Amino acid sequence: MTTRFIVTGTGTGIGKTVFSAALAGALGLPYWKPIQSGLANESDSEAVARLAGVPIHPEAWRLVTPASPHLAAEIDGVTIDAHALVPPPGDLLIEGAGGALVPVTRTLLYADLFARWQVPVIVCARTALGTINHSLLTIEALKARAVPIHGIAFIGDAAEDSEAIISEISGVRRLGRLPIIDPLTSETLADAFKANFDPADFL
Repeated sequence: MTTRFIVTGTGTGIGKTVFSAALAGALGLPYWKPIQSGLANESDSEAVARLAGVPIHPEAWRLVTPASPHLAAEIDGVTIDAHALVPPPGDLLIEGAGGALVPVTRTLLYADLFARWQVPVIVCARTALGTINHSLLTIEALKARAVPIHGIAFIGDAAEDSEAIISEISGVRRLGRLPIIDPLTSETLADAFKANFDPADFL
């Protein structure tokens, strides 16, 4: 049986890539980032390879400018062919960019791609102030497009009431919470995932 997930988030910089590395490493899933924007620092694919040691599928587009893909492509003089964005076959973990409603092009959002692919989505949400609104809006946007949602993974310090009410209102199951890990290594990440998530929830 094939295991495939998409990891998206409620915003940029919330820890999606770290969670993606943890999940990919725990399940042995190959990783694919369809579009990478910004190449000055370590890419998300490079970070996952370093932290999880799983096979990495090359990005469909690598954009130099650190911006939303639609704008980065325009600045870089590149045209993104959304119809060519087809996930590789087999077991796979796909990581989107930023939040679910980030534009891939000026006429297509990541959530639209997710709806086309029909791969179960895991929503990563920070636990800081504002997460209830951001999480519920993200989930509503995905549901409006009939995107299958596997669950929600929280990232940060514990916020029991916020985590609980998001799950209660949305009807999306809470998978667990990944704390901030310092130092962040492949070993500390694997240990944190094992302590806070049940691998059976991803089968």
